[in-house]
Amino acid sequence: MLNPVIIALLIVASLDTLMLLIAAGFALRILRHWDIQSGSELQIRLEQQTYLIATLVGFAFITELLSLLLFVYNADALSSQFVGAMCATGVLNVNPWGWPTLISKIIVFFFAALWLALNFIDRQAEDYPLVRIKYGLLLLIAPLMLSVWSFQLKYFLGLNPAVITSCCGSLFSADARGIAAEVSSLTPRTGMLLFYVGGIAVMISGLWYLRKQRTALIFGMCSIGAFITAIIGIVSFVALYIYAHPHHHCPFCILKSGHDFKGYWLYLPLFSATALAISSSAVAVTQRIPSLRTQAKKTARKFGWLALLLYGIFYLLSSWMVLTSNLTLENLWL
Repeated sequence: MLNPVIIALLIVASLDTLMLLIAAGFALRILRHWDIQSGSELQIRLEQQTYLIATLVGFAFITELLSLLLFVYNADALSSQFVGAMCATGVLNVNPWGWPTLISKIIVFFFAALWLALNFIDRQAEDYPLVRIKYGLLLLIAPLMLSVWSFQLKYFLGLNPAVITSCCGSLFSADARGIAAEVSSLTPRTGMLLFYVGGIAVMISGLWYLRKQRTALIFGMCSIGAFITAIIGIVSFVALYIYAHPHHHCPFCILKSGHDFKGYWLYLPLFSATALAISSSAVAVTQRIPSLRTQAKKTARKFGWLALLLYGIFYLLSSWMVLTSNLTLENLWL
């Protein structure tokens, strides 16, 4: 608990949760009393307060986005302090709250990116047409953020250096149980197929959407599918080539300096591209609102092209890591 990074993560999570709970209370008032056509004192006060609340929420979400990266980095850095831990996997396995914390932080990451995009586009119009939508979404995110704070607090309070934890080899193994084991048990060829099919689907759907200005929701759904298949592909076959080992499937060891921090090269563009694609599809839907039509179209296209660029970087880097590896799997291309 005296680790500076742990203290920073707990402080950030506590402040972010407090700000979101305050914002959630304000969101209830917005949903009940907001009327842009009204000139009442209450409406004027609500309009003034939205700037402050949106700033607080925006700050909370931006710091939460950064805390996900810091959480993973810290888990990897702590691996030397626990017997049996070789990387972040072992540290997350120290108690039952490690994986729920990571998964909930990833979910909040994507919701936060979506809210920031909607808030940005809403402020471009004088009538704030998305106020009810974005504050309704905030009521959904607030309990998720509270869960992140609770999971993370229990996780850090439960860290016991005397515990002998399990390493990534036991979790990401075909002989183990659970989702990680099932993904690891996939043949490299199956993993490669899923990996590139997901990539092709998101690239084609994105290009079609940006060219025709239709099927934005399909692009968003394909981005979620591509994210899932990308993680499956990293575990089932990309990691093997990075490690040059046919049985090492861990998605966290690739973050280490011994592998040139290649994990960051892959995860940063993948997470950013997925967040931008989801945001682009959501913003594109708002083009139906007259006051947002021009700005929403421009912003959605900008997010979409940037998402495709980052997806391209991710898939090119992944392919480069496979092609330049010293590992050769003879049955992969059969």
